Amino acid sequence: MAKMSKELEGKVALVTGAARGLGAEIVRRMAVAGAQVTAADKRVDQGVEAATEAGAHFVELDVTDAEQWTAAVDFAAAPGGRLDILVNNAGIMRVAPILDCDPAEFRKVIETNLVGTFLGIQAAAPTMAAGGGGAIVNLGSPSGFEGTVGMPAYSTSKWGIRGLTRTAALELADSGIRVNSVVPGALRTAMTRRPGWEDDDYERHYGATVPLGRMAELAEVADLVLWLASDQASYCTGGDYSADGGLGAGTPAAHH
Repeated sequence: MAKMSKELEGKVALVTGAARGLGAEIVRRMAVAGAQVTAADKRVDQGVEAATEAGAHFVELDVTDAEQWTAAVDFAAAPGGRLDILVNNAGIMRVAPILDCDPAEFRKVIETNLVGTFLGIQAAAPTMAAGGGGAIVNLGSPSGFEGTVGMPAYSTSKWGIRGLTRTAALELADSGIRVNSVVPGALRTAMTRRPGWEDDDYERHYGATVPLGRMAELAEVADLVLWLASDQASYCTGGDYSADGGLGAGTPAAHH
């Protein structure tokens, strides 16, 4: 695990989907790196617990609600009136092929993953711009680069995030706001849990499909998010950055 210096010292950050999994890990590591972090989630009990543990603040947020977004940004920025970092991590996944996919479920995934990211950028950018700039990191997916059988809504939402990330990077560059996307490989979180799978099943599946032969550790993805949010990435905007074990490079050689 890379040792984190205080590269986010003095930065103010807002992280969504922060009650568990990757979001909670990003909050933890940003706090360690010196940022003043607000963890946002609609799961209040879990969110408060995770935030308290990390030494962060908590705000309740349904990312599909523009008014709640405005309140969350105001809350995060309250101490000094500034916001330097936004991480759009909240996301949901539904598995159903196109012909079986309930249109309401399709819309729900798009609303949470894609519209939620859009509303976050819209809510945070004016405050960031007023403070001289900032960094927005959106969570993408390998499913945003190819079709994904059984996951039409999720894949569509993640393709959309790529377009949104680039458009925001172009529009907000003059305000000193950088916008990038992180593409994580397979993570063992509540969202990717498969019913009935044991550790061996995960290892077997991902060992065969990922060139590095394993799932990602939360810290390996969180570190990339932190880097993009930091001044070390000051010339990076409008890009997709992968921590995917080589998944995006192609199919690995067969392991014998």
